[in-house]
Amino acid sequence: MKLKHMLRSPQGIEELFNKYVIDGKVYTTDDLSFLVDLVHIFRPVNIKKVQRVSIDPLLVFLQAHDKQRLALENYLKDLLSGRRFSRLASDAGILQDSDFFYEVKKRMWAKVLPYQPEKNTQEYVLNQVFYKQTDAQWIDLIPMEQLLCLYNILNFNDVFSTINEDGALSELLTSIGLITQRMSGRAMESYIIRMVPEYSHLESPFLALENEFMEVEQDIRNKKYAYLIKDDINYKQLVVLHKQCIEFVNQAFKNSSKFGISIKVNQSLLRLRQQLYRVDILLNLLVVEQDEVELKKINSIELARKLIEYNCYKYNVSGLIKESTQLISYEITQHTAKTGEHYITNSPSEYWQMFKGSMGAGIVVGFLCIFKVIAHKADVSAFGEAVLYSLNYAFGFCMIYLLGFTLATKQPAMTAATIIKAIENGRKQHIESGDKHIGFAKLFARLFRSQFIAFIGNVILAFPIALILVWGIDQAFEINIVSDNWEKMLIDSDPIESRALFHAGIAGIFLFLSGIISGNISNRNKHNKVYYRIQEHPWLKRNLGKARTEKFANWVDVKWPGVMSNIWFGIFMGTCGVLGTFLGLGIDIRHITFVSGNIALGLYGSGFEASASLMIWAFIGLWLIGFMNFMVSFSLSLLLAFRSRNIPLSETKELAKATWRYFKNFPMEFFLPTASSAVDKPATNKATKNKDNDSGKDLTNKSLEGH
Repeated sequence: MKLKHMLRSPQGIEELFNKYVIDGKVYTTDDLSFLVDLVHIFRPVNIKKVQRVSIDPLLVFLQAHDKQRLALENYLKDLLSGRRFSRLASDAGILQDSDFFYEVKKRMWAKVLPYQPEKNTQEYVLNQVFYKQTDAQWIDLIPMEQLLCLYNILNFNDVFSTINEDGALSELLTSIGLITQRMSGRAMESYIIRMVPEYSHLESPFLALENEFMEVEQDIRNKKYAYLIKDDINYKQLVVLHKQCIEFVNQAFKNSSKFGISIKVNQSLLRLRQQLYRVDILLNLLVVEQDEVELKKINSIELARKLIEYNCYKYNVSGLIKESTQLISYEITQHTAKTGEHYITNSPSEYWQMFKGSMGAGIVVGFLCIFKVIAHKADVSAFGEAVLYSLNYAFGFCMIYLLGFTLATKQPAMTAATIIKAIENGRKQHIESGDKHIGFAKLFARLFRSQFIAFIGNVILAFPIALILVWGIDQAFEINIVSDNWEKMLIDSDPIESRALFHAGIAGIFLFLSGIISGNISNRNKHNKVYYRIQEHPWLKRNLGKARTEKFANWVDVKWPGVMSNIWFGIFMGTCGVLGTFLGLGIDIRHITFVSGNIALGLYGSGFEASASLMIWAFIGLWLIGFMNFMVSFSLSLLLAFRSRNIPLSETKELAKATWRYFKNFPMEFFLPTASSAVDKPATNKATKNKDNDSGKDLTNKSLEGH
């Protein structure tokens, strides 16, 4: 403990040197312990509270003690000489595999048990000395003038002093060459070329970049020159080709709106983009103006800083997930935006049309409630019960979808991306924060009243239909199928006596996931050209005819994502309760429409003798469950849309304020359509589509800049 406190103080530098330096030489139990303790002196306890890190105490000590300075100089030169770093510079922090989940798993495991490189490499030294991820941050907080002073005191040689095989310049060239070769091969893969048909008949810019750099590398190794100059034709040619490679990748990302994109293609393009960014940084380290000695030293220091940074962030998981999921989430929300626009009513006629559609869904749900009770009474295992529940839900949801009916709370998962357009428009307006999100507030009011009328439509028929059906069964077969569990049905809706709101939140998560599935399947079908493959299928054209085959292809293209989304939503809803019982977690689902049917069944099962308090709390729970379904589903979808457009979460505060102000001024617009609200419907024309395409381009550019 005494040594720890001593090293935390800059005054501990003298004690540290006295401990390790004897007779002008550094003596350590292992090669790195002195350097580890020296770095530990300056490592901040909390990097977030530090704006500048000073190494002045070390500089002053070395200038005043020549013997210790010489000992440190010889120690560091012996320690670092001959250690290779080309693999670190070319690999660290860059995607190594196109399998996203494998890459995440590998990095998470490496955080627990890091891979240890060979002891003769620079990476081994950095692993042992700068072993915290925050080390790269505080190293960047050391002023360059102090680092230059330390560089001069220790008489270090710059990168360009020698081109020996194990020298720093040779390693730097090797790392750039490795990256250009890998990029050239990856960019020629068929699934990459398919994303950029514009380049199919042109020479690959990646191959041209590789060949151009090979010539530059050969000239440097042959000692024609030791560095690059910005005005030199070789450097200018590298810059032009590098820019063409970036345009290639950006075009591929932009074309994802036309061709779709898979996880594998997305990861491969991300890898190319990361490698291009790395090449840009490493090439700039080779650039020196007019043989400036000071700039050579600065480039050498920057190389050391970059190696520390790459090593610290090579197992970064959050950055990988953030970058890897951004474009996929963008494409998914683009699909749900197109699908979800008709869920937001504008005019009174659309509002009442939504009411009629939701009433149709209420009828279907009334039957589903009865079928679920029958399935519950079936003499099957818990697994069999889950299967029956899932089939019941999936069949019912698909029927609602294919008949054009509207299930309450299904809208939020499909409309969040539509709302994000209003947020983006508001952010572009350079006006006071209180007014810039008025468009969002108006759109949210339309969504809320659409959701409100869908609630009413679902509940107003699910309740009586379930009641009529259970009465009909009782009359026909003289069996009251809910006589033994009516009380549980009512208590399950009570927000005080049960976990109804928690279970409603789980249902909201499943609603969100169903929207994700719909968008993902649509994106995947587009990428795999499913519509075109069905349309031109020779067997189908011969047996069904061209017109019917095209109609079938169109049905698959438009309806299949929704069908699969509803099937999976049914599976989630059907298995949750059984899985919760099996795991002892007490999880289940509550959905407003099914709860209204269950209340009707509970009322009938009690012989219409349920207590008033039980019924009142059940109906209160009904609306709270609906609100929870809506808020959880919508919030998660909105977060995904925020993520896909790179909008900060802090924006939600301004959105909430704008919505509250609008509600206070026009409360009725959140429940009923008005004459003024009917004019706020957003246009969906070619300009909007072009804007979406530009947004995709902006997305890729922002990702490259922020990498």
